[in-house]
Amino acid sequence: MSARGAASAGPLARWAQRLTRDKADTLLLLAAALLVLAPHFGHLPPWTSAVICCVLLWRGAITLRGRRMPPLWLLLPVSLLAMGGVYLSFRTLLGRDAGVAMLALLLAFKLLEMHARRDLFVVIFLSFFLLLTNFFYSQSIFTGLCMVATIIVLLATLMTFQYTGAVPPLRQRLLVAGKIFLAAAPLALVLFFAFPRIQGPLWGLPGDARSARSGISDTMSPGSMTGLALSDEVAYRVRFFGPLPPQNQLYWRGIVLSNYDGSTWTRTERPRYRAGESNSRASVLGEPLRHEVTMEPTGKRWLFALELTNPNLPMPGLGAGLSDEFEFISREPVHQRLRYQASAYLSYRLQPSLDGAQLARALRLPVGYNPRTLALAATLRQPGGPADSAQAVLRMFRTQQFSYTLEPPLLGRNAVDDFLFGSKAGFCEHYAGAFVVLMRAMGVPARVVTGYQGGELNPVDGYLTVRQSDAHAWAEIWAEGQGWLRVDPTSAVAPERINQGLGRALPQQAPFGLTGLDGLMNFANDSNSWLAKLRFRALAVNNAWNQWVLDYNPDRQSSFLAELSGAFGNWRSGAALAASALLALAMLQLRKRRALVPPDPVDAVYAAFCRIMARRGMARAPHEGPHSYARRLQAMAGQEDKKEAMLAFLELYGALKYAAPADEITAPAKRLAILLKRIQ
Repeated sequence: MSARGAASAGPLARWAQRLTRDKADTLLLLAAALLVLAPHFGHLPPWTSAVICCVLLWRGAITLRGRRMPPLWLLLPVSLLAMGGVYLSFRTLLGRDAGVAMLALLLAFKLLEMHARRDLFVVIFLSFFLLLTNFFYSQSIFTGLCMVATIIVLLATLMTFQYTGAVPPLRQRLLVAGKIFLAAAPLALVLFFAFPRIQGPLWGLPGDARSARSGISDTMSPGSMTGLALSDEVAYRVRFFGPLPPQNQLYWRGIVLSNYDGSTWTRTERPRYRAGESNSRASVLGEPLRHEVTMEPTGKRWLFALELTNPNLPMPGLGAGLSDEFEFISREPVHQRLRYQASAYLSYRLQPSLDGAQLARALRLPVGYNPRTLALAATLRQPGGPADSAQAVLRMFRTQQFSYTLEPPLLGRNAVDDFLFGSKAGFCEHYAGAFVVLMRAMGVPARVVTGYQGGELNPVDGYLTVRQSDAHAWAEIWAEGQGWLRVDPTSAVAPERINQGLGRALPQQAPFGLTGLDGLMNFANDSNSWLAKLRFRALAVNNAWNQWVLDYNPDRQSSFLAELSGAFGNWRSGAALAASALLALAMLQLRKRRALVPPDPVDAVYAAFCRIMARRGMARAPHEGPHSYARRLQAMAGQEDKKEAMLAFLELYGALKYAAPADEITAPAKRLAILLKRIQ
């Protein structure tokens, strides 16, 4: 370290040296408690975080100044007020958020109520318990790494209070705590893979598992999808077992909306078919696209599938079924990550014939709404049939200055009239809704379909990521003998939205008018830039964490254990595993031998002397030292020619071990070896 660096670090080092051991240990405990409490500040009420910080500062000041702890008559009312604040904030003392808030406050107040040694351990063990509650809010890799670091600090703090003499430096204590953690990691891995898993989310509470989540709703009105378009949250990830379809063919069907009341589109409750039931309402052409969907929890019953997916989704226990309008619906809301494989056909014919009730539902319009739109439909109607009429509407969208935007103006009671003849600016739900109204006014059965369109392919792991920003609405029209035909009005206004995604359809604007950030945003969106490659790698790591750690459910555990059992059942695989285990043990043993302290050369020569004498029938007794052994050898008959060398050997060895220090005798091991040769 330079002189300047030493001078700058000097005051801090001198201040640390002046701290007594009790103060240093307490400050370390406060630091560990802060590491436990800090991650909760993001989801606790602001007043709770402020109280916790004030208590930690109060406790730190008491420690540094050597003051007494606050009395119980002061702590008790403050604690009761804090509990009352928790009740006022959450209207309950039960549940995830209220429970975590109370635990955090109790840990902070316990730091002001430490009077005995056992109170220290209560604080540490409570910190370990509170640390686990981080998984209630986040289960990402970053959260796991932060928790590992906090565990190591807590272990170092726990060891600190165990020392009775000199305390090693903090760096050394942290290294020892890290080794303890690594020593426990193999057992934790075995328990993770082998301990019976439970069905359902591990890190959740029953009441909180039913909380609402973001995602597509079963209703649609102008502006309802704008919020989703601004969300970067992952909806699901898809892995194709073959070539990826073109971007403009990635329509992920979700909810069909047939009812319209003039302002909002809603779905109609229709009969639901069981999974596996034969379906004669659709015919498919071509080869299937096999893929696997990993859907994030939504709190809703809708499942999303690539159009047109085989109705037989293998999801045992979920009770998934197919509605009369080809929607996949589960029996219970999806509260945990869900994985299912499916086969989709891009060329299909859906419901080529409809009964009277279905036709009437697809033609119904509310009375007294959008008169100008109804008049427009009469002029746009084409004699060639539904397809020609649909093309006339799309041609109007392309040629009459309609725009695609996330910030459309508000619409009045006659929303479609205001959109078509006024603002001419809207998002996908504006165009899909207006298109269906026009088609129904022409006498063409039509309906709105909501789901997702597109996705981003990660070149690192080959997964297609579909986000909430990919939420989309399109339309279906029905033609006799052809069935339901997909028509996407958005493609007429913003074809880049369908072919390249939402990011290409909307102008890239830096926040707060900071135009200098435009280049950085474009650089991040360029798939060949180093920033985009770094982002793809991070997403791939996070996806692997989700697939193999967070989604290690009972089914995957059974499959893994079955494969492991099969590997051991095959004698070749078993032999390979046994050989690998033996090799690992041998390497570990060799490492231990190398780590051993080399033997003392003087003791090595003495051990050789004892072996020689044992072969000659004059073995040393276990209790005999060198001098007692020498006296017994001198009294024994025989070996007279070598007895002088024996006695000289034992006398020199005794002097080395019990009399003169070894450094006062020149080359002691060499002199003993010379005497040993005379004995042999």
